[in-house]
Amino acid sequence: MIRYHESTKTFHLSNGKISYLMKILPNGVVGQLYFGRAIHDQEGFDHLFERKHRPMTTWVFEGDKFFSLEHSKQEYPAYGTTDYRQPAVEVRQPNGSRITDLTYRSHSIAPGKPRLEGLPATYCEDDREAETLTLHLRDDLLGLSVDLAYTLFAEHAAIARSVRLVNEGALDLHLTHAMSLSLDLPDSDYEFIHFSGAWSRERHMKVRKLEQGVQSVGSARGNSSHNHNPFIMLRRPGTDETHGEAIGFSLVYSGNFLAQAEVDNWDVTRVLLGINPFGFDWKLAPGEAFQTPEAVMVYSCEGMGAMSRTFHTLYRSRLARGEWRDKPRPILLNNWEATYFDFTEDKLVAIAEGAKKDGVELFVLDDGWFGARSNDRAGLGDWYANTDRLARGITGLADRIDALGMKFGLWFEPEMANRDSDLYRAHPDWIVCTPDRRVSHGRNQYVLDYSRPEVVDHIYGQMAKILSEAKVSYIKWDMNRSISEAFSGALPADRQGELFHRYILGVYDLYDRLTTDFPHVLFESCASGGGRFDPGLLYYAPQGWASDNSDAVSRLKIQYGTSFCYPISSIGAHVSAVPNHQVNRITPIGTRANVAHFGTFGYELDLNKLTEEERVLVREQIAFMKEYREVIQFGDFYRLQSPFDGNITAWMVVSPDKRTALAGWYRVLNEVNGPFRRVRLQGLDPDLCYRVDGDGGHFGDELMHVGLITTDSAAGECQPDERRSCDFDSHIFVLKARP
Repeated sequence: MIRYHESTKTFHLSNGKISYLMKILPNGVVGQLYFGRAIHDQEGFDHLFERKHRPMTTWVFEGDKFFSLEHSKQEYPAYGTTDYRQPAVEVRQPNGSRITDLTYRSHSIAPGKPRLEGLPATYCEDDREAETLTLHLRDDLLGLSVDLAYTLFAEHAAIARSVRLVNEGALDLHLTHAMSLSLDLPDSDYEFIHFSGAWSRERHMKVRKLEQGVQSVGSARGNSSHNHNPFIMLRRPGTDETHGEAIGFSLVYSGNFLAQAEVDNWDVTRVLLGINPFGFDWKLAPGEAFQTPEAVMVYSCEGMGAMSRTFHTLYRSRLARGEWRDKPRPILLNNWEATYFDFTEDKLVAIAEGAKKDGVELFVLDDGWFGARSNDRAGLGDWYANTDRLARGITGLADRIDALGMKFGLWFEPEMANRDSDLYRAHPDWIVCTPDRRVSHGRNQYVLDYSRPEVVDHIYGQMAKILSEAKVSYIKWDMNRSISEAFSGALPADRQGELFHRYILGVYDLYDRLTTDFPHVLFESCASGGGRFDPGLLYYAPQGWASDNSDAVSRLKIQYGTSFCYPISSIGAHVSAVPNHQVNRITPIGTRANVAHFGTFGYELDLNKLTEEERVLVREQIAFMKEYREVIQFGDFYRLQSPFDGNITAWMVVSPDKRTALAGWYRVLNEVNGPFRRVRLQGLDPDLCYRVDGDGGHFGDELMHVGLITTDSAAGECQPDERRSCDFDSHIFVLKARP
């Protein structure tokens, strides 16, 4: 899949779906020629390297007014050696200079994909699944070696990229920019798509046209954040779900990031993706190396839907790992909105007993079970049972849940501490804070300094003790505040710029140790909902709590936006009580379930408090999910109608063999005397005849090209026993191919 043409010094990466072309330029810098739909290979593509004399340009070679890096597309550009655009790499040197000159030395091509030490990344289970090109660059003056890695997957229109920098010289160097990906595109005729919001309204789709200048999103909070997701997309104007060009850029990282598109004054677009340079300063002493996180880029010439499904398949099967990657996820009930801090062992068991009768498989105990925890001002950091509430501890409660025939799960927030905790009293120096400055707090808690191995070791010891002694099958790992006053008492002054990244490396280390030592445990990541919903954590936890907002109407946008990059199997989605605890809205329990079914399904309420009619519906919902959860988890997901465009949302999932499909249809507000409506389905076999909700049958081509009628007379029931449509209406159409 990867070819090198020595005569023209050209690299061609192609798997029949995409092509990526690079060339060694006259000064030894590696240039970018093309990324897009697969093209035929040939010995050279020198005609794609455009040169032109432009006034006010500085030139690399004396007398050659046609070669300037300012007007050359490059693979890993540096600022200042005739290129004035924002760089992918910048190195501060002892003499104060920041100029680097990285030129090609050699390359290697190998089957498979190497691991990234200490970092999450996509992987192969067989070397035939991918090939990896490594370009070896060097700045001889600095003794700096840089390896650019490109992994091309055989079955996916995707390339994974990362960078390793090694100081082979005699002087200390400081990395101030070390991006994971740089891509120069020949024009700017794109729309810039990102997924932004805030707590309880995460990953809303934002669209703007690229213009000359810089457009970017990012985070400097210490976590990827609710505000912006480490995923962006460029699409051609007119591109929709099924037609047109789209390129997705995703960073496999959970900390500070930057995703940026810079359009120069000649309409060339440079995309940068990686660790946010703001506040970043990594000391690279002689002999030391730095590995950037991995970035994944996906190309589609068949619309945004095909791009998303490439990410879904790759991340579901070759980023997520462990026992639970390919196992159907259990249907759970979490007690948080049912009890908050007000519970006893008997009260929890009573809730679990009711849930078991309705078919729930996993009971999860949320916050409040540990230390002196009776509110959010105490106990964080003390991971041992509060015996005032749980007289027999976690082991006793877990045994009682197990005796019901259910699995037991437990909530942790292992990265934080309250002042009122044994941990803080013993180790006040373990929190992130700046000497002689006010220490801010969020949710009455402080961030533990995970750049210190002893802190990670201490928390691991507490968590491992519980997991070793109690029958725990699931962990909800929460994180409820961003980092402020960023400073580590364990780092010298010239390494304080490393804190944010070292913190995330500590988080990954703890995740890795726990998932390795307790492989049977299903981990779900959480950060006040969606504050750290990113590919980095998907490597350790195959599902994440998508948002603290469980309102069905709000979740339409949240889950729709999330689906552009992340597989449905990763989206934690639950049915909660009404009025909803976040927006105070009352929605039908059927619609709450119909939204949550397209995710990892569960409940956030006390089922014993529902009416008997509602309990009947809950049992039907759970039976439905058990029947179709493998289709939802492993099927292909298609977006049909966007909640960002109107009152109606529709999406569907199709089984790998295309014989079963589920189509979700949702209308926020009711209509009076509305129009006839239909939705065109996707992903079906055109030659199969599908029974829709048990009717006589429709061929797949009809359902995709003519459409499925969704007018109220055929769908849109508020409840199974109510034939009148209503606000917050929904329906799931079940399609099964006839024998």
